Amino acid sequence: MSDIRLMQGNEACALGAIHAGVRFYAGYPITPSTEIAEIMAEELPKYGGKFIQMEDEIAGMAAIIGASLTGKKTLTATSGPGFSLKQENIGYAAMAEVPCVVVNVQRGGPSTGLPTSPAQSEIMQSKYGSHGDRGAIVLTPSTVPECFRLAVRSVNLAEKYMTPVILLMDEIVGHMREAIDLEEERKAEVYDRKKPDCGPEDYVAYAPDENGAPVLAPFGAGYRYHVTGLTHDETGFSTMVPEKVERVNRRLVDKIENNKEDIVMWEETCTDDAESVIVAYGGAARAAREAVELLRAEGKKVGLFRPISVWPFPDKALTALAAKVRSVFVTEMNDGQLAGEVKKVIGGKVPVDGLFVMDGEIMTPQEIADGWKGANQ
Repeated sequence: MSDIRLMQGNEACALGAIHAGVRFYAGYPITPSTEIAEIMAEELPKYGGKFIQMEDEIAGMAAIIGASLTGKKTLTATSGPGFSLKQENIGYAAMAEVPCVVVNVQRGGPSTGLPTSPAQSEIMQSKYGSHGDRGAIVLTPSTVPECFRLAVRSVNLAEKYMTPVILLMDEIVGHMREAIDLEEERKAEVYDRKKPDCGPEDYVAYAPDENGAPVLAPFGAGYRYHVTGLTHDETGFSTMVPEKVERVNRRLVDKIENNKEDIVMWEETCTDDAESVIVAYGGAARAAREAVELLRAEGKKVGLFRPISVWPFPDKALTALAAKVRSVFVTEMNDGQLAGEVKKVIGGKVPVDGLFVMDGEIMTPQEIADGWKGANQ
């Protein structure tokens, strides 16, 4: 039996997180993500969960880290300047290897910018916003059903690799409404973090499993260990021994990079015979897909490559595609942030041009099609 509803992207995201097992939400209301907090406040108590509105964005991030250490699956949501405020604690969660999910519904910036207008300007911040080196998992949906689906996947990946995961939405996808079959989407598999398989006397908190991730016992379960944002050894206590420092820092990168095949996601449309490919993601990919249809109606052999995981970037897939086409055209609602990564991946094998929009408006399919034509005369 189907359960088809007309639903906003933010609402689908919240319901997906609940399906994945999120039972604690802490955050601070900010446009255009506030509906996620509102829905979690209403829905979480029905599942025995807890919602708390914190005094600011920093506290919201700190609270979900603390709740996660007790074994709960946790979520916070924010936008624009709120995402900037969360960065220090995102870095803490990465170093302490505490799983949690941060939803960022992007809006125009910098600073207060355009609170109710779309942008995709946190692409690089989502990976490099907190200081230091670490692996990053960042997923970006382009449809309402995908908001549900990727919310589930974000929670699963956080729990599997013991790391903060960013669900990078944008105002277009967060506020638009589409039909979604909740009965079908709720078939999505749910992953629960590992628990220690040894007694407290033999427990080493930060000894990595086969994925390179630690197995952290929930606080209160009888296992004693130390949690810190300092560089630490496998016991969790801080260290300045170069070999141990290198080991933990390298592992924070490698547990993501070495498992890219499990993490990366992308979608290709009309690429089998494509002579040129448009790269777009999130809300912009919706217009880019129709631009491909417009161009093909004119006899242009154009395809679409949509990264779903922007970090880790699906470089192998794009490299293979670039070997078959004559040009690549990137379109995004920023000044070309992901285009730089695309150029790095392609390595000059084919020309890379783009359409980069920062006016707070949704780019149209015709604008993208015209931009592609201008670059491919």
